[in-house]
Amino acid sequence: MTVLVTGANGFVGRWVVRALLAAGHTVLGGSGPDGSAVTLDEAERRQVEWMPLDLLDAESVRRVAARTVDAVVHLAGCASGAQALRDPGLAWEVNAAGTARLVAELGRRRALGECDPLVLLASTAEVYAPLARPLTESDPAGPRSPYAASKLGAEIAAGETARRTGLRVVISRAFPHTGPGQDDRFVAPAFARRLRAAKRAGAPAVKVGNLEVVRDFLDVRDVAAAYVALLGGGAAGETYNVASGEGVALRDLFDRIAARVGVRAIPEADAGLLRAADLLYLVGDASKLRAATGWQPRIPLDDTLRDLVDAQAD
Repeated sequence: MTVLVTGANGFVGRWVVRALLAAGHTVLGGSGPDGSAVTLDEAERRQVEWMPLDLLDAESVRRVAARTVDAVVHLAGCASGAQALRDPGLAWEVNAAGTARLVAELGRRRALGECDPLVLLASTAEVYAPLARPLTESDPAGPRSPYAASKLGAEIAAGETARRTGLRVVISRAFPHTGPGQDDRFVAPAFARRLRAAKRAGAPAVKVGNLEVVRDFLDVRDVAAAYVALLGGGAAGETYNVASGEGVALRDLFDRIAARVGVRAIPEADAGLLRAADLLYLVGDASKLRAATGWQPRIPLDDTLRDLVDAQAD
């Protein structure tokens, strides 16, 4: 199978590329300004055909969508909630309008009989309205951030195009995921970076946000495996949660990372790290995905955190 991966040089993208290559697929990588995933090894990079992709540029999108492929894993976009909060308009332009451009071009070609790719749209669990129990795909949407709203906009654009053109679209809603190579705009690597700095400086405290928040954390490599599984087992028109079903409080996450770093540090609340409309509980039910593909998470959280901390040390 030939698969186009947009955002192939991003954090999740490079793990998806690795998973696809390991499964024997041919990969076309739509990538941002640097043109390749620099953290892939040389042998992996050589196996991928790289194409520049800018979701804000209609011509760039058309050039990438002009390639005939069997499937598309659409990962490109604004992935940082903090970045989206600083510039909601840009988040909407990239995530919603950029997705609309891509699926419209793919749908146009599908309607003309030129191609019939399965499009996997990587959305987010943050589109759901908050509930104090594991969320299922039938639960209502109710985004509480510009990032989540823009991702729901992407889902709506993909659904409209599918109904109009027959484009086959599968939506995945992944719950929070982390792992080696994630940058410190995200909570686990941010904790690790601050704890490592505190250890070096002998500082007694580390700045944190709200540690009472509960999240369903996955390893990025398990998420990549779920996306590859959905290319074979996902049904067009359906939405699938990618989740472990287990909630972890950020206080517990902080303590686990501190133990891995080898430092005793007091978490100190910092108003600048608090999110005004943060979801207090975000845990998912992936029964539908498991039934469709047999997927289940395989990497324990402590192993994920070990690899994340070790990658920073390198």
